[in-house]
Amino acid sequence: MIKSRITLKQLEAFVGVVDMGSFRKAAAILGTTQPNISSRISSLEENLGVILMHRDAGSVRLTEKGKALLVSARQVLWNAEAFLEAAERRDLVEDRLRLGVTELIACTWLHAFLRRFREVYPSVGVELEVGLSSEIEKKLATGQIDLALQIGPFDYDIGSALPLRTYRYAWIAAPELAGDNAGHRPMTALLKSPVLTHGRHTLATRELAKFAEAGNLATDQIVYSSSLASCVQMAIDGVGFALLPAALVRDQLKAGNLVEVATDWLPTALEFHARFDESRVPRFVSVAAGYAIETADAWDE
Repeated sequence: MIKSRITLKQLEAFVGVVDMGSFRKAAAILGTTQPNISSRISSLEENLGVILMHRDAGSVRLTEKGKALLVSARQVLWNAEAFLEAAERRDLVEDRLRLGVTELIACTWLHAFLRRFREVYPSVGVELEVGLSSEIEKKLATGQIDLALQIGPFDYDIGSALPLRTYRYAWIAAPELAGDNAGHRPMTALLKSPVLTHGRHTLATRELAKFAEAGNLATDQIVYSSSLASCVQMAIDGVGFALLPAALVRDQLKAGNLVEVATDWLPTALEFHARFDESRVPRFVSVAAGYAIETADAWDE
């Protein structure tokens, strides 16, 4: 029996320092002080009779024994969480979910997902990062995010990538701008008017640029924006036609503030995935990914 020699708090401190890269950051996420984290790891090393990590000027470096025991420490914490799940006491899980999403999800079904997650895990805080898919993926790759809800294709091979949903693009405009031509407007005519869309380096805008180049069409009327919400408002105000995910303007289309404009070209649909590294993250992250899939399916475009 190990009795009280090895505690979950000591293992949490060990894993926390490794994941966050410092004692200070680990203390912040675990809701304690840096001296407490240091004390827990020192006690763990003393009880085990091994050195787990070297402390170097604000950073940590695992020993070979530390690397081997890190895997087991994660498994113990994962099993402790599974124990609470079996006891139907997920409310006792105290942690934080570092979540990265794109603006499309933030503007559609994110709130419904967070409500569902908090109902089941009320003691797990959520740290939210909203940004471009490429930025989110980099943070996932470097361990700064636990769960990424992002589009493919991917630059990094990271654990699981569960399909969420596919979102089509649409050309939309204010009713007065679309006029009688909402039924069909060729791209040659569309690009002669102001066009509102994503930032320059997104997949859709790259495809739009290639299409225009192939057809020798002008692109000087394209207005790029890093804010999809701003594009929607400008479209409502009649600034120009907008190339946006149809899900983003669902409510505006239903209300008649915007109309869909048929044309002869659309970019590739957005394929979203829930991504996480199952070898590193807590058990509840995979549960959260499942909730994301269910919420995305329930959200009707």
